Amino acid sequence: MSQFFAIHPDNPQRRLVRQAVSIVQAGGVIAYPTDSCYALGCHIGDKNAMGRMARIRALDKADNFTLVCRDLSDLSTYARVDNAIYRVLRAHTPGPYTFVLRATAEVPRRLQHPKRKTIGLRVPEHAIVSALLEELDEPLLSSTLRLPGDDLPLTDPEEMRERLRHSVDLVIDGGACGIEPTTVVSFETGQAVVVREGRGDAAAFYS
Repeated sequence: MSQFFAIHPDNPQRRLVRQAVSIVQAGGVIAYPTDSCYALGCHIGDKNAMGRMARIRALDKADNFTLVCRDLSDLSTYARVDNAIYRVLRAHTPGPYTFVLRATAEVPRRLQHPKRKTIGLRVPEHAIVSALLEELDEPLLSSTLRLPGDDLPLTDPEEMRERLRHSVDLVIDGGACGIEPTTVVSFETGQAVVVREGRGDAAAFYS
C-alpha cells in the first residue's frame, strides 16, 4: 500500500520532503507534481525501480525516460552540449521543456535511447520538485504519469491514490496539475528541432 503526502505547492514541508527522498533512496517509485503534468520518479541508479516505472507505464525500449534536474549544474555530467546550446537551455530553464541531448559516457546505457544514444533532460519550475531535488542532491529519473489505456495524464491525487496504491510507494499531493505535457526539443544534430509542442512556448525554437 502506497503512502500519501499532502505537500504545500509553494512552501513544501521540509519533514515530508525528507521522508519522500528517503523513499526514493530506498528504491521506491513516487508520483509527484511538476510544472506540466504529474510524473513518476525514482532514483537514477536503481534499475529495479526503473523497471517498475516502465511496467506501470507499459513502456518499451524505444521510450525515453527523463532526468529531472534542479538546474543546469548536472548538464556536463550527462549531456554533450556546446556553448550555443547551453545558452538556449539557460534561457528556457526552469520551465516546461524537455531537451533531448547527446548522452555522455557517464549515462548508463539503460537510460539512453537505444539507437540514438540520447538522454532527455528537464528543469521544472515547481517548488516541490526543487525541494525534492535539493534534498536528493542528484537528478530524479522520471516519466509522465499517463497510464496504459488513458489518453491523458492523471491529474487528481486522490485518483492516483486509488489506482496506484499497489504500484507506487508514495503519491505526493501537490494540488492539481495540468494535462499538457512538456514541449520536447531535440538537439541531437546540434540544431534545435521541436519534437512535440506542449505547455512550453515552442516559437523560439523554430528557425
